[in-house]
Amino acid sequence: MQGVERADRRLLDAAALVGHLVPAGSMYAFLADCRGRVFPDELFADLFPSAKGRRSIPGSVAASILTLQTLLDYSDAEAAEAARCDLRWKVACGLALDDKGFHPSTLTYWRRRLANSDRPYRVNDAVRQVVEATGILRGRRRRAVDSTILDDAVATQDTITQLIAQIRRVARVVPGAAEQIAAVCGGHDYSRPGKPDIDWDDPDAKQALVSTLVNDANNLVAALAEAKLDEPAQQAVALLALVAGQDVEPADGSDGTDGRWRIARKVAEDRVISTVDPQARHTRKSPQARRDGYRAHIAAEPDTGIITDEQLTKACGPDNADAAVAQQFLANGPTNTNSEPNSDSDSEPNTTAGVGDDDTGPEQPTGRPDQTAQEWYGDCAYGTGDLRNALDQAGHTAIIKPKPSQSPIRGGFTIDDFTVNTDQQTVTCPAAHTRPISPATRTADFGTRCRTCPLQTRCTKSKTGRKIVLNEHDALLRQARADWRTDPTLRDRYRRHRPNIERVIAQVASRGRRRLKLRYHGIHANHTWLKQRTAALNLRNLINRGLHWTNGWTLATS
Repeated sequence: MQGVERADRRLLDAAALVGHLVPAGSMYAFLADCRGRVFPDELFADLFPSAKGRRSIPGSVAASILTLQTLLDYSDAEAAEAARCDLRWKVACGLALDDKGFHPSTLTYWRRRLANSDRPYRVNDAVRQVVEATGILRGRRRRAVDSTILDDAVATQDTITQLIAQIRRVARVVPGAAEQIAAVCGGHDYSRPGKPDIDWDDPDAKQALVSTLVNDANNLVAALAEAKLDEPAQQAVALLALVAGQDVEPADGSDGTDGRWRIARKVAEDRVISTVDPQARHTRKSPQARRDGYRAHIAAEPDTGIITDEQLTKACGPDNADAAVAQQFLANGPTNTNSEPNSDSDSEPNTTAGVGDDDTGPEQPTGRPDQTAQEWYGDCAYGTGDLRNALDQAGHTAIIKPKPSQSPIRGGFTIDDFTVNTDQQTVTCPAAHTRPISPATRTADFGTRCRTCPLQTRCTKSKTGRKIVLNEHDALLRQARADWRTDPTLRDRYRRHRPNIERVIAQVASRGRRRLKLRYHGIHANHTWLKQRTAALNLRNLINRGLHWTNGWTLATS
């Protein structure tokens, strides 16, 4: 059953006895005074529908512990120890000095209850309500977007380790699989963890081991193909089939039918890097800097640092690219419907207003500006035609650094030197040759005209001539590049506001000088962590601005 906080203080109440030791204006002091207002007990009532059984930790206390844990990047054991031994935690959570605390598994229990509920992100939603009530976003129509890679909680596995580990996992979770392994998998003793003892300096021995493991995996998948399996078992078999094929190719002189395999000379697209966490991925920030894990995408109001949206995705893939996720943020709509657009001046509105202000809504017949219009700031990773078109269609302004145009010849002609006539669907090159645009491929092929062209050495090295491929939103991209070159105020606004998102990213991805490492497996669990992390950072941001309750949430400073 649900536990609730007592209205009266206990004899050894930490806040009453040592509350004066907790610094005023800190997260601990704020939670000591206001945890019940931010996280009221009724917010968690649906998690405990039964009135029977042992009482849980009060919802306001559990939410406060989860908030502190995520903010400080504590493990469950560290958080439980802090609640038992740290006076600041006892004051923040309303505990007695002699309170023995709780077992670390209690936090796992709460996360599972929240994850299985209809509102798994209610802690984040509660903080968002406080953000909106303070009015800190009122009049602020700038949004900056960026992303960062968060390291996963598992070790990256090589092909041999993955094959052995996944066959062992199938034996554990699939009924009858152990007998099938004994019957069709004779290349290795899968009752033993770890790699077999072979001469790892012998290439032939390694290739023979790879062939044996791949064949065993394929045989096991085939043997279980007709079995009726539940969802966890199906997922285990499907993952085995995936790891058996993603990293190997037929050996030299083989077509794969003779059972001879070798490690492929390339990295598979969307490669699974660990059977422990199949959703973790490789990615690269540069050819030299490889990272493994997940990508955290953040949208924030750059001048206040308030995070308005967040999303955790796989580290690679077109659907997880920066611009694609930014379009999802855009589709979520404005965070604060009471906001008004940024004025041309840099003066900021009063941010201590409460929730009683009238909604102004969209553009009115009197000629008032569209109050949902925003300025979106991003680096060149967000400069895609699709995102620019989405922003344009929504009435927003893109302050996004465009991707530079590339030329096949160093210092030669780029696509911007070619004139596109959208009415006639033609492209004209710098030498005044005009070619039609193919409706199917959106390409203009200059072909043999390049052979005798006096400008060929500045245009192309191809023997078949220059080919221009036009983006679906080519006109938007051209205009963006032209504006960036010719409008100094655009670049000034970008330099003034966009870098602020990098500070927000640093707060999300690190604590002190230490880079955070994810503690959970899978997108869902880590996305929940990111939601709690951004909620804690937003709450700390508001507290630093003097957040307090006086017949409503207000701020002492703007």
